Amino acid sequence: MKKHQILTLLFVFLFSITHAQTITFISEKTNQPLPKVSVFGKDGNILAFSDIDGKIDKQLIKPDQEKFQLVYNNISVATLSYSDIDKDVIKINDRIKDIETVVIKNNKPAKYILIKGNFNAYVTVNNKPNCYADGIITYIFDNKTKKLKSTNVEQYRVFSLSDASTDKKKTSFWDYANSLDLPKLKYVGNPDELKIKNKNIKELKGDLKDQIEISHGMAQDEELGFLGFRFYDFRRIYNMSFEKDSEKTLKDFLEYNEVIFMKLKHKSEPDYNQLALYNNFYTTEFSFSNDNDIKKVRFNKSSSNYQTSYWQDPSFPNMQTVFSNFFKGDLKEKPNDK
Repeated sequence: MKKHQILTLLFVFLFSITHAQTITFISEKTNQPLPKVSVFGKDGNILAFSDIDGKIDKQLIKPDQEKFQLVYNNISVATLSYSDIDKDVIKINDRIKDIETVVIKNNKPAKYILIKGNFNAYVTVNNKPNCYADGIITYIFDNKTKKLKSTNVEQYRVFSLSDASTDKKKTSFWDYANSLDLPKLKYVGNPDELKIKNKNIKELKGDLKDQIEISHGMAQDEELGFLGFRFYDFRRIYNMSFEKDSEKTLKDFLEYNEVIFMKLKHKSEPDYNQLALYNNFYTTEFSFSNDNDIKKVRFNKSSSNYQTSYWQDPSFPNMQTVFSNFFKGDLKEKPNDK
């Protein structure tokens, strides 16, 4: 057999192996990849989260889970059996919740740019949701430099597991509410700045929006110690969405997603825990202003603080509804300190 025929067969073989190791979620409307699809197991664990190519590792999907719930744009879009999900490509109806129209206010340029929207954040421990927060937030940017000046929470809720532990030597049972964080839009005004500092960059031009994914890791093979705890395998993934075919300016900004993965244990524990921290933001209003003094509250993770039932708006990204399908009342809301 000729050398080039052998190389061709080898390439086809290797491609088939690689291809078979992933599952790709695509839109049944556009046939384009669907990033940020969460795969829930029957017990409510988040088993996988698709990347900008719509891919997850097939090895994360096990037959003993039996049923798998797919969540896209904070809404459950499908429930599949193992035989349904054990495929190379899965089509999803992604138009159940279209992108909300961003309201443009005070369109005359001024000193500051205000971007208001909805956020949610949650932490999983060994894939199981541990705590959750959501609310309404406004980010203020300097109109000249496009740098973020301040982050202003207006209303929010916080939930934690009712049986969480305070024993620092039992890290798998902790209440990680203090690890909940607000979405950091540091590079949204200038995504090129983030691109320069990172090599793992992918872009996806979609039917409704353009997306940029940037990922990086550290201490992936090196254990770090701090105050009796051990950490390693840090990975961070940013995903920013902008208007389709836009210049990717603040006025074009639509969504922000960040996921941080790490392994953690107390030095007295034999095994590491897999932590994942999710932060999401969805723009609802864009405006200019010469005033940067807006109404805000302190994001105190030991309490909630709201005056209206903002989460009842059909457009709000209420992941608590998804979690409650699995855990009923296990995720308890912190007292409302309004």
